[in-house]
Amino acid sequence: MRDGFVKVAAVTPRVRVADVAHNAESIAARVEEAASAGARVIVTPELCVTAYTCEDLFLQPLLLDAAEDAVCELVARTADLDALVVLGAPLRVRSKLYNCAVVACGGEVLGIVPKRTIPTYGEFYEGRHFSAGPLDVELVDAFGQECVPFGCRQLFSCAELPELVVGVELCEDLWAPLPPSVSAALAGATLVCNLSASDELVGKEEYRRDLVRGQSARLVCGYAYADAGWGESTTDVVFAGHDLVCENGVTLAESLPFGEGLAVSEVDVASLAAERQRISSFGAPSPEAADVADSFAVTEFSLDPADAELTRPVDPFPFVPADGAARASRCEKILSVQASGLARRLEHTGSRVAVVGLSGGLDSTLALLVTVRAFDMLGRDRAGVVGVTMPGFGTTSRTRSNAELLAEGLGVELRCIPIADAVRGHFADIGHDESVRDVTYENSQARERTQILMDVANEAGGLVIGTGDLSELALGWATYNGDHMSMYGVNGGVPKTLVRHLVRHVAETCGDDRIASVLLDVLDTPVSPELLPAEADGTIAQRTEDLVGPYELHDFFLYQVLRHGFPPAKVLRLACVAFDGEHGAEAYDAATILSWLRVFYRRFFAQQFKRSCLPDGPKVGSIALSPRGDLRMPSDACSALWLAELEGLEA
Repeated sequence: MRDGFVKVAAVTPRVRVADVAHNAESIAARVEEAASAGARVIVTPELCVTAYTCEDLFLQPLLLDAAEDAVCELVARTADLDALVVLGAPLRVRSKLYNCAVVACGGEVLGIVPKRTIPTYGEFYEGRHFSAGPLDVELVDAFGQECVPFGCRQLFSCAELPELVVGVELCEDLWAPLPPSVSAALAGATLVCNLSASDELVGKEEYRRDLVRGQSARLVCGYAYADAGWGESTTDVVFAGHDLVCENGVTLAESLPFGEGLAVSEVDVASLAAERQRISSFGAPSPEAADVADSFAVTEFSLDPADAELTRPVDPFPFVPADGAARASRCEKILSVQASGLARRLEHTGSRVAVVGLSGGLDSTLALLVTVRAFDMLGRDRAGVVGVTMPGFGTTSRTRSNAELLAEGLGVELRCIPIADAVRGHFADIGHDESVRDVTYENSQARERTQILMDVANEAGGLVIGTGDLSELALGWATYNGDHMSMYGVNGGVPKTLVRHLVRHVAETCGDDRIASVLLDVLDTPVSPELLPAEADGTIAQRTEDLVGPYELHDFFLYQVLRHGFPPAKVLRLACVAFDGEHGAEAYDAATILSWLRVFYRRFFAQQFKRSCLPDGPKVGSIALSPRGDLRMPSDACSALWLAELEGLEA
């Protein structure tokens, strides 16, 4: 359970209607199978000890007696399993019959949670046999134990992993307007277990999946849904064993209908707890939520904190959808957000012109594409877009040519203003030796370019459009008051790994072979500030990723650190899984990942002063660095805690 991960399984045993002995064997086998796979919380379907479809046989004491004996047997049989097991069984309490979830661990029944919402419509007639469970918890004698908590409002808390708090609801409870899981989550449940018997109908698979996934998102929780399947009566309906494990709106594992009946994955309960802490609206005071936490009985259980291998998917490109259609849709949406933000700013300021510095690289290419789209959105002539190339000491013919060809193809005005003489004059003014190619040598060029762009914009009555992206801002890979500054930064919310896909999307959809050809060559050009003279053969000498590290790693780090608040050890662990060479990304060993992770933390903390005075620009995703929005961070924050953990990892 290291790093807050707990492996959860939803299982569907093969049952026989009213054959309790057979069902107990089948349940035990499936539970043991899940436990052998490392599952620490195992959920079974509704009434699986007897089968859900017993109908009026639930009125037979012989069946109910057998069911209670079978639960006792299962609790004893699973005593040696290091897992919390949730079993579906009927239980009589004071001459009433309840549809229950029996929660057991270490050979002991910890609590019994009855179903609250009893369906009696359509194909369901539960009200004929079962009573609605009481909210308040009382102590009852059941399953060979005295004083067992019985009632809907129960939680089960893990002593070794405080973030693991389990709540339980049964089938129709989830379909109710106010599911019991809402109160459970507000009271602290980070994992909800649902014991279900949901028959299979046309369209119901999609609805069920969306319902479970949506509830996990709404409650910021993990949700394990175990569905009845093979062996249930098919007199009028069929059950298909559609099991799901979801986390905060994401399906981690799924057993498709009529499948194997096992869904198992790790739920990150530590991340869920942190997310709830971050979201101020979660658990906000309201009449509906008043005193909810105090109304729940909490029972503690114990699990061995030993860890299991991560099997859940870890996306190496969290900003980029893997599915082609989803990626294209996201690219189109982001371009629209960027262009709409710029169009509104141009309209508000009365600016007739937009000035973009064109380097022939990825970021300036995207900024130009967005600016052109904004002008099209406003119905303005593209001639109002002024692209400025400013060749300097490191500009190559390839990047300069691409900038010129792109401006021509898009129909914007192009100006070429060389900066070498002006920078040399500046070197003379400050007494800098041009042969010393240090930070002064490089940054003087960046600031000269920004001065030119600002002055051109003033002269034309326009705005300078910033080109720097989210990844550069995170690393501080920008010259302060140079390319760091603009009048509106359209790329400030877009990470480098996504910039590539935005440019590629335009290349694939623009319908112009000439423009597409230029864009594809831009994509093939190494990322570089081009501030140092080119190699003897005219190729780029300065490659950004050789200096600060691979952007695919830094974007991954950025997402895990800012979106989830993960500490260095957890970021490293996830990165080693994501970049193992089997997930569509380049393979990196742990030492390499660790070295660049150290660079990330050092730069991220040291460069906040640049982010503290960013120009305006649109947020496009869940991560943003604007000091007016998502990241309120002091410029002199100390990185010692994070670097110390990294040093421990090295050791």
